[in-house]
Amino acid sequence: MKKISCFLAAAGFVIGLSQAASGADLPRKAPTYVPPAPPPITWTGCYIGANIGGAYGNFKLDSPFGEESDNHWAFAGGGQVGCDYQFSGGWVIGIRNMFDGTTNNEDSTLRLGPLAGGTVNFKNTWFDTLTGRIGYAVQPAWLIYAQGGAAWGHVEADLTFAGAQIGSWTKTKTGWTAGGGVEWRFAPQWSAFLEGNYVDFGSDDTTVFTPVACPAGCKVSPKTTGATVLVGLNYRFW
Repeated sequence: MKKISCFLAAAGFVIGLSQAASGADLPRKAPTYVPPAPPPITWTGCYIGANIGGAYGNFKLDSPFGEESDNHWAFAGGGQVGCDYQFSGGWVIGIRNMFDGTTNNEDSTLRLGPLAGGTVNFKNTWFDTLTGRIGYAVQPAWLIYAQGGAAWGHVEADLTFAGAQIGSWTKTKTGWTAGGGVEWRFAPQWSAFLEGNYVDFGSDDTTVFTPVACPAGCKVSPKTTGATVLVGLNYRFW
């Protein structure tokens, strides 16, 4: 019996080795490739882009005889460059410079005082804003933000009375701006935004003289404020 048991054990050992060897010769199925997860969306980085929209100009002329005012919507378009930094989850801070040209050009007829019947031509040919902004990513790809800072604009005002020019101002004005908007990250390196801003370039005092209307001089003060509604596209890098 012992001989038979030893024989059976040896036979089982040989069969096991042969099965293991044959199993090793079988082709093995390659492991399934699982692509790595895309990196999370972050607003940290810099960008450059373009924008287009409308610019609303409100032009006023203060004089001893009252206030003359006019307003006008015009085209605006230009470009921007800036950088953002995301921190504490969804909070984003950044800085941006935007330069836009406009077609704001408006004639206003004076109605008050001895200058009544005269004409004022207002122009705001371009504006440049340097703003800081703070926002919150309500979703990874959607950013709501507010912004504010300094503004510069090329402002002109020409005063004509009885067919003759009696006053002219051409100046690059310094003012301030504030506004906000929403930005959508629709691709890893692309985003689009819609925003609105208020701009105030302040006023200047000057004195004009006319032989009949203002022989001793009339003090006038042109003032320019405005608003913009812009849509834009940014290419994001770094």
